[in-house]
Amino acid sequence: MAGEKNGGVARKIVRKGGSAPRKVAGTGTGTTYVTTFETGVIGNLTLASDGERISHCWFEHDRNWDADVAEAYVRKDDLPVFDIARRWLRGYFAGERPDPGELPLGLVGTPFRMVVWGQLLQIPYGRTVTYGELAERVESQTGRRTSARAVGGAVGHNPICVIVPCHRVIGAGGSLTGFAGGIEVKARLLALEGAKMG
Repeated sequence: MAGEKNGGVARKIVRKGGSAPRKVAGTGTGTTYVTTFETGVIGNLTLASDGERISHCWFEHDRNWDADVAEAYVRKDDLPVFDIARRWLRGYFAGERPDPGELPLGLVGTPFRMVVWGQLLQIPYGRTVTYGELAERVESQTGRRTSARAVGGAVGHNPICVIVPCHRVIGAGGSLTGFAGGIEVKARLLALEGAKMG
């Protein structure tokens, strides 16, 4: 059963001289709090919050980590919002189908990225869409011509992995392409959901 441990990525964030994630947007108190969740499937996840909403969720070996960015983070494992997120993640990694709408999410991004991330939240558990199909959905919503490449860029900047399911977006023909947590992690998440590709 998945549980939580101290350390992992969150410890890397808060230790003196440690690496920090890119583009953390403060939304509430001005303080970013972090905690670690052990998935039991894909290693640790680090959750970040302003104290009220989940703003980020990173993989342990996320390619979006930037060692040159120095930020101040406060480790706080007992925030109510983290308790809610842990329950959600425990259910997800136990093979349940929790609704992301149950979580207070604090997504912050450009208008285009917000549309793309909103569309990611509409992809059902165990289903996949291609970047081209996602571009068509975004185009239908915005009324503006949208390329798969542009959508791919927005997907790649998704700040809340797993919960906002960017792992459900695949390449043409069912290929597994670019993913912040690595292709193996993407494959494991899709296998957990019983997703069919191609």
